[in-house]
Amino acid sequence: MNIKALKGFKDILPTEVGSWQRVERVARDLFHRYGFAEIRVPVLESTSLFKRSIGETTDIVEKEMYTFTDKNGDSVTLRPEGTAAVLRAFVEHSLHLLQPIQRLYTIGPMFRHERPQKGRLRQFHQLSVEVLGSEEPMVDAELMAMAWQLLTELGVNVSLEINSLGCPECRPNYNQALRDFIDARAEKLCDDCNRRRQTNPLRVLDCKNPNCQEQYQGVPLLPDFLCGGCRDHFGEVCRLLDLLAIPYKKNAFMVRGLDYYTRTTFELITRDLGAQSAVGAGGRYDGLVAQLGGPKLPGIGFAVGMERLTLLLEQLNGPQADSGSDLFIVALGEAARNRAFLLTQEGRRNGLAVLMDPAGRSMKAQMKQADKFQARYVLIMGEEELAKGIAILRDMASKAQEELALGDELGKELAVRINK
Repeated sequence: MNIKALKGFKDILPTEVGSWQRVERVARDLFHRYGFAEIRVPVLESTSLFKRSIGETTDIVEKEMYTFTDKNGDSVTLRPEGTAAVLRAFVEHSLHLLQPIQRLYTIGPMFRHERPQKGRLRQFHQLSVEVLGSEEPMVDAELMAMAWQLLTELGVNVSLEINSLGCPECRPNYNQALRDFIDARAEKLCDDCNRRRQTNPLRVLDCKNPNCQEQYQGVPLLPDFLCGGCRDHFGEVCRLLDLLAIPYKKNAFMVRGLDYYTRTTFELITRDLGAQSAVGAGGRYDGLVAQLGGPKLPGIGFAVGMERLTLLLEQLNGPQADSGSDLFIVALGEAARNRAFLLTQEGRRNGLAVLMDPAGRSMKAQMKQADKFQARYVLIMGEEELAKGIAILRDMASKAQEELALGDELGKELAVRINK
């Protein structure tokens, strides 16, 4: 019996992993420039963490979480998103005492039991970024600028859509107006919308059912119900984005699938992946830290989906394999193989990626192997070269060759020449 990966779980093969490594490399470099530090949190958490943070009436908690009872009888869940786990660690370790504003990011797998589709799997990966301790609109604009810059540096064309979801002061008035509007049309709405109108009416605006979307023509819009504080905050965020010359579109229908969002929310949209167009999204969650037992500190964050982003990069650039080797040593004969084996270790100690053929096959077979490993250079040595005390270094791009002395410092000399 052939055992295959589970439905919705995917192997990332060596021929694909180059795109993933590029995203992670660019992201880590950019996050460092913005003053962020990496935090690594477990993939398994107490189920209560996600019920308290995401919301018990959300689709994620109700339908999509991988939840089970461990041997101690405790309910545990594979994390469906990154923010709650990072905030749990932030509260547990009192990170706010180290510095007043914490800038954190994490990269890793998340798990949701939903129908697999293009760029959306049951095990998926995210870049998750959080800023904790500041409610200033400048932080909102800065975070969106960083998300925009990340995708721009990766060569992805995206548009930014923004909205304000208000706060506990102004949201109830809007929820009531929205509920009244929905109640008048309840008989024409789908089952999901009728369920949501009782628990979280804001989320009906996210329904993709064409009939429901038709019923929501003329629906009250949240920006019209914002309190003075939320209106001023959103206006300042827009002003700062204009100052940074980052184009954006206000989308009053944008809602998030998580209950903890307040005020600023945003999505990064691409049209190159068909219907699944959001490659990143986030927003402000000013009450979540306190909700999880921590101090009353504001927060804002975003996540970028790695699967969708790497799919997009492969569409633009083709599949990207893991980076090839710097040097492949072609050794002909037992004595040459022994000398090559030592030289591979010397080259590696001097910072080179060096490979050789341990089987000692023919010159033609070894050169084919060097091509498969995408070697930048090949070092050739056989009985004749050993007798002369030399090896032949070939540049695989230009095909230029030169003779090098087989001395004790050859490993260092190769590193100098190749790294030029």
